[in-house]
Amino acid sequence: MSRGILSFLSKIFTTTRWSNETIGRYGETLTERQLHLINLFGRKGRVLRNVYIPKENGETTEIDLIYVTQKGIFVLESKNCSGWIFGDNRSQYWTSCLPNGEHYRLYNPIKQNNSHIKWLSKYLSYYTSFQMPFFSFIVFSNRCELKKVPPNGPEAVICYRDELYGRISHLWNYFPDVFSEADVENTYNLLFSLTNVSEALKQAHINSVYRAKNTRNYNPPQYNNYQSFPQHQSAATTQYQSTATNTAPRCQRCGSPLVIRTVKEGYNAGKQFYGCSKYPQCKYTQNL
Repeated sequence: MSRGILSFLSKIFTTTRWSNETIGRYGETLTERQLHLINLFGRKGRVLRNVYIPKENGETTEIDLIYVTQKGIFVLESKNCSGWIFGDNRSQYWTSCLPNGEHYRLYNPIKQNNSHIKWLSKYLSYYTSFQMPFFSFIVFSNRCELKKVPPNGPEAVICYRDELYGRISHLWNYFPDVFSEADVENTYNLLFSLTNVSEALKQAHINSVYRAKNTRNYNPPQYNNYQSFPQHQSAATTQYQSTATNTAPRCQRCGSPLVIRTVKEGYNAGKQFYGCSKYPQCKYTQNL
């Protein structure tokens, strides 16, 4: 794409009142097209987008894109930014500097994707018996300029969107196959159900993101008729669920009934919470 077109698109993004979410989703769409292009040239993989992975505290972490292949699992964090990008491995935040002098902070995408991989690995470990290689990719818009970012290494590959095909192709030629085609399909099917979640669960995820940012005036958009979101249940994991009654809340890890427990010691002594009935084999907990 020519620089003139990129400049035109940049002006559209900076002059129209597109929300950050809309801009982010559009960037994910463009990155997803690059992954399908990889498949088009003979490399087989399954693409998942906006995957909500359950966490131990009952919340979720949302992964922009997952590319399941016989080489391993590529976890992609899409950043549809503009301006100059500055950051390093250790900083909590990176900075985007726009031509008009404005500065914006973004959470360190390396740390962000490492957290995604952590929870994804924990989730998959409950339903698979083999070790999974993960590849962390931070994919930036072609509208920005990476002025000072960490070099590519084992922790993460940082690249522009139009470089994605070449970066993945390089790794594809370097690493051997570790999964069978059946493994790829089974993993894809297991994770696919985590893309089809309720609007209430999506709203709960948005609320948790607002809380994590420690906003001074916490006023996230509300889901219409929101009362409480259902316990996360994956259709692909029903074979692992126990035969206990359906009235009790279920563990998001193993599907077993949750029971009410009480903290006996420490700062939170006396407080109650849900704990998995299969403890200590499963240590999942959830707030009441």
